[in-house]
Parts: sequence; C-alpha cells; structure tokens
Amino acid sequence: MGMTMTQKILAAHAGLDSVVAGQLIRANLDMVLGNDITSPVAINEFEKAGFSGVFDKSKVSMVMDHFTPNKDIKAAEQCKQCRTFARKFDLDNFYDVGNMGIEHALLPEKGLVAAGECIIGADSHTCTYGALGAFSTGVGSTDMAAGMATGQAWFKVPEAIKFNLTGALQKNVSGKDVILHIIGMIGVDGALYRSMEFMGEGLKSLSMDDRLCIANMAIEAGGKNGIFMVDEITKEYMKDKVNRPYTVYEPDADAEYVQTYDIDLSAIKPTVAFPHLPENTKTIDEVGDVPIQQVVIGSCTNGRLSDMKIAAEILKGHKVHKDVRAIIIPATQKIYRECIKEGYLDIFVEAGCVVSTPTCGPCLGGHMGILAEGERCVATTNRNFVGRMGHVKSEVYLASPAVAAASAITGKISSPDEV
Repeated sequence: MGMTMTQKILAAHAGLDSVVAGQLIRANLDMVLGNDITSPVAINEFEKAGFSGVFDKSKVSMVMDHFTPNKDIKAAEQCKQCRTFARKFDLDNFYDVGNMGIEHALLPEKGLVAAGECIIGADSHTCTYGALGAFSTGVGSTDMAAGMATGQAWFKVPEAIKFNLTGALQKNVSGKDVILHIIGMIGVDGALYRSMEFMGEGLKSLSMDDRLCIANMAIEAGGKNGIFMVDEITKEYMKDKVNRPYTVYEPDADAEYVQTYDIDLSAIKPTVAFPHLPENTKTIDEVGDVPIQQVVIGSCTNGRLSDMKIAAEILKGHKVHKDVRAIIIPATQKIYRECIKEGYLDIFVEAGCVVSTPTCGPCLGGHMGILAEGERCVATTNRNFVGRMGHVKSEVYLASPAVAAASAITGKISSPDEV
C-alpha cells in the first residue's frame, strides 16, 4: 500500500522506508516552536528533567505574541522567563516586542519552515505550515520540552482524508470561506486525528495566504495536520525565504484515504461561523439581521498582507459604524510596514479603526479587544468557543476579512456587496 504526503514525511524523519496509519514512531524534528504562554511551561519541564542544552539552537523558535506587549505582571514574568532561557542557550530565533509577529505568520515569512519538514509547536495552530507541504502539528508543552532537548518527538501515524479541489474562487471569496465551508460540512471532529490533505487542479486558484489560512484551521476540524501538495505557487513563495534544501513529497497513486471529498471552489459563497463552534456555519445569504459591536481583522489565520489589502479596499472612503469598534492587527512587523507603504494604515485610521502592533491579543481573549456581556464580534480569527474573546455571554462570529470589513461599516454581519 502506498503512502500519503504526511506518511512519507514521517517515514523519512523516522528513518523508515514506510509507515502505516496507527504506527507509533519517533521522528526527528526540523523545528520546535513555543510562545509566551506555552514556553514557560516547557522551560519548567525542561529544567525539571535536568536537560543541559537544546539539540540545535537554530531549530528552536520562541515567539512572544500572545500577551505582548505585556498586558500585566504575570505576562511580563512569562516573557522574562523565555527571554532568559533564549539568552542562556543563545537561540537564533527568539522574537520579542519590536521584531516579533504572530508566530504562525512569522515563521513562514522568515523561511524557518519549508516543504517536507517535520515541525512541532506548543500551539494548536502549528498545523499552519502544512500549507508549504510540511508535516506540522501542535503538541503540549511537555513534548515541546523534550523536543527542544532531543530534537525528536513520538507520533502515531495518522489516517488521511483527501480533499480534491476543483474550480476557482469567486469574487469576495477566500481561503477562510473554503475552510469554514469544509468545517461546516464535516464538523469539528470530522477529521479527528487525521491528516487533511489538499490537492487537485483547484489549487492554482488558491494563493499561499489562502492555503496558510486553510491549513491553520485544520485543527478546528479535529485534524492532526493539514497539508497541501507543493506546486509552483509554493515554490515561488519559498524561493526568497528558504535558504536550505527542501524535499517535496507527493502522495502515491495507491495512497490510502479513509474519505475523499470533492470540493468545487466556484460553488463556495462567503461563509460565517455562528457561535459557539466553527462548524455552525451559514452562507452570507442565510445570515439575517445580526447587529455587532466589534470587528477584529488579524490573527495567525487572516493577518497577512492580502488580508489587509482586502480590508483596506472595502473600508476606503467609508466610516466604521458608530456602534462598532474596529481593530486591525497586521500579523508581523514586515506586514505592518507594508501596510504603511501601501497606504492601508491611513485608510484604516481615516475609517475610524484602531491599528495594533502585531499580537494575538483579542483572538484568545488576551487583551486589545475583550468583549463585554452581550456583545457580538465579527472576527477573522479561528475560534469562537464560549467566552473565547471575553465574557461567557459574548458572541464571536468567524468570517473572512471581506465580510468583517463590510460588517464594520454597516454595523451588522454583511456581504461586501452591500457596501
């Protein structure tokens, strides 16, 4: 029996000729990632275990992005602990206020992840890097600690689901709508501990930003990882970022998939996930009248330059509704600077938005936009669980940057066509 993309990567990193679903393996790692919430826990476990050093200082990344700039004393102490650890072991890839970005936008931008690599991160959305054709998955902080010390991790080889993409996206439809459509179709446990593998002629309709967004939310369907076949779009993205050899893995013709879904991209409409699960989706024509009080455009899902451009094009010449607070968060410093250069920040500020330094901030209810009781937010983030962005009686609606920007103008969940 042939292997899937994920199985080939895991076999190569375990030093095996082949692997099968359900097999337990120990694989070598190309990158171990942590942030300012998960790294302190990992550091404590690292020290408790008596480890004396990291396996490779170029293959451990720590990104201070969740509660930074520090929102309180506890956040400051956590970042201080990470800073001390990074300096002690001379980590090459420590990113703090001023040079950081939201981790899952920053690592691809910096060329720290590439096709064919095996990556773990103590953050569930580490699956983002599958957009580049890598095996990438979230782990607990204890696994991060062991990974930092040994350069290895244990995995159970996942079964796989094939997503065969055809057609091309319509106007005002993006990768966010694609993944919300898929999660709405298969449910939040529809890919539980399975690899979501994306391929087909429809790939040429998806930009790298679309793919990064889709892979990012594989975890919201329960996936172990999401992974895209590498094509010319992928190679062009990596060309000026990745300065080391990488390997492209393609699935065998007889690779085994437990399910196959055919997705016609041209049939997908702007889609919104209603509270309190990403699977609770409605197309924009089914939404109805839903007034809102806040809009957040940013996060590791949709804080990239193309997302900023879409929001700016819709907001240009308009004002944010008087009952709405609109928060724009470019995902990295580079994206922030590009927004300045392109004039997007002027458009945002003129429209009545606030523009933040890169931070996860409100996505996880951290800071920079917490919701009060009864408030509703349209967000380009990736989760809308109860209390995710603030009060347990607040509501988060997940949507694309286009829908979020239009909603900021109208004061209710709206299609971009309405503005």
